[in-house]
Amino acid sequence: MKKVASSQHFDYFEEMVETPYKRVRYVFLLSGGKEKFWFSERGFTTWQPYGEDLGLPFFELYLREGDVFVPPSWVKEAVFYQIFPERFYNGDHSNDPPGTRPWEDCSYLDWKTFFGGDLTGIREKLPYLEDLGITALYLTPIFKSPSTHKYDITNYFEIDPHFGDLTTFKELVVDCHKRGIKIILDGVFNHCGYDFPFFKDAREKGKDSKYVDWFNIYSFPVETRPVPSYETWGKNIWWMPRLRTENPETRDYLINVATYWIKEADIDGWRLDVAGELDREFLRVLRRAVKSAKSDAFVMGEVPHFASSYLQGDQLDSVMNYPLRYLILDFFVREDITPLEFDSYLSDLRMEYKREATEALYNLLGSHDTPRFLTLCKGQVEKMALSSMFLFTYPGVPAIYYGDEAGMSGGKDPECRKPMVWNKGERNIGLFELSKKLIALRKKYKSLIYGEFTPLLFPDADKVYAFLRRLPGEELLVVLNNSPRGEKVRIPIKSGKWELLLSVRSPLTFIEKEVFSPPDLTIPPFGGLIFKIGEN
Repeated sequence: MKKVASSQHFDYFEEMVETPYKRVRYVFLLSGGKEKFWFSERGFTTWQPYGEDLGLPFFELYLREGDVFVPPSWVKEAVFYQIFPERFYNGDHSNDPPGTRPWEDCSYLDWKTFFGGDLTGIREKLPYLEDLGITALYLTPIFKSPSTHKYDITNYFEIDPHFGDLTTFKELVVDCHKRGIKIILDGVFNHCGYDFPFFKDAREKGKDSKYVDWFNIYSFPVETRPVPSYETWGKNIWWMPRLRTENPETRDYLINVATYWIKEADIDGWRLDVAGELDREFLRVLRRAVKSAKSDAFVMGEVPHFASSYLQGDQLDSVMNYPLRYLILDFFVREDITPLEFDSYLSDLRMEYKREATEALYNLLGSHDTPRFLTLCKGQVEKMALSSMFLFTYPGVPAIYYGDEAGMSGGKDPECRKPMVWNKGERNIGLFELSKKLIALRKKYKSLIYGEFTPLLFPDADKVYAFLRRLPGEELLVVLNNSPRGEKVRIPIKSGKWELLLSVRSPLTFIEKEVFSPPDLTIPPFGGLIFKIGEN
């Protein structure tokens, strides 16, 4: 077996075993010097644990096709862009809500502050996204709702009138597909809005309502204060009653929603809000229904922790990889951990999942639920640049939260949901160009998508993290220096031809022609280098 990762607590080994059979028995042999141990279901023994007693080896009883984890083929090569529609671009002023504020006026923000962003606006800005290199969009909710964020839905089958209508949305999807861009929607199936008709019926009719079992209502009449008399999303968020996805009628209704928008508008999948709170059997049934409607549809969940139990081939295709984001913040931004600790935590996270799952994880620096990444960097563009270089070259699917590529800033909600900056004079052109270059590299070099990941650590350079991405015939080296001083390292690679693909340094600039004497490298302060390594 080959050691593929190490952490503070474990070494991880793997080997590929191919078999023509659907049943597999196996044991492990640990051999070192004169000692020899067998590892099986019984634990460690000094004797070989197979023969007549077939219960001792590890045993894959039957390999069923439906149990194999296979995400849609397009996902691994995608570059996602998350859009908060109300704040992206106002393309149709005729549907503006009453009291819509001027786009640049952010003097007041809350969940009822409207700026008029809509679906026509997204469609008008598709050339911008295409130029950036985006191949997939994730839209936060677009269905009828009284708020700006639309997570309190009142009609799951109607586009919010302030965003457009069904025709507007269909035109957006068609235009996206013409440009090679997939589009997934936010499935808010854990909770609904206070005025969702079925909850309104339960409020008015009490125990006599045929929808009473759709919700966890503790007592009647239904009260919102001092605390709600029903279960809500979050803590006492009265305007978001929680739906019981374990209830068969609720389940059937929501699955009908999920398949309707695929069949009617040809969307490419769903991001499931608060997926960690949804009934597991609901997830299984929903996934099967969505795949039946569109075989390569993508089902991603918001599960903000280690989530391998969801990625076993029966529930989700991917999750939002928040644990990776936390590690990026710890190492590049807060500098709370060393490169060795960073690599150790990365190893544990990577080994949590099957390789197929790791390559499909939605890797993000920020979202509508987090402070802007540049704000967490305290405005240090070089730290955001290094973090972006890591994100786009690490295993998984990179995602950009709208405006991060333009250097937008802002704290917690609602500050992280400001209107998109379209004035070029206010955008960080360097971050945009970096994003564009990193996306182009990812598209050109498949090792950044499918390649083996091998970390490189340097005890004498305590802020440098480097790694290799390898495929047969293609090897890329990424070196990142999170230090205000230059660092010199020796890369343990056989001599060969080194081609510099990207050099970034602080202040954010790109150096196209630099002279290096490999395997010795001097990385500038807060600098990043990407090389292609080849034979002479």
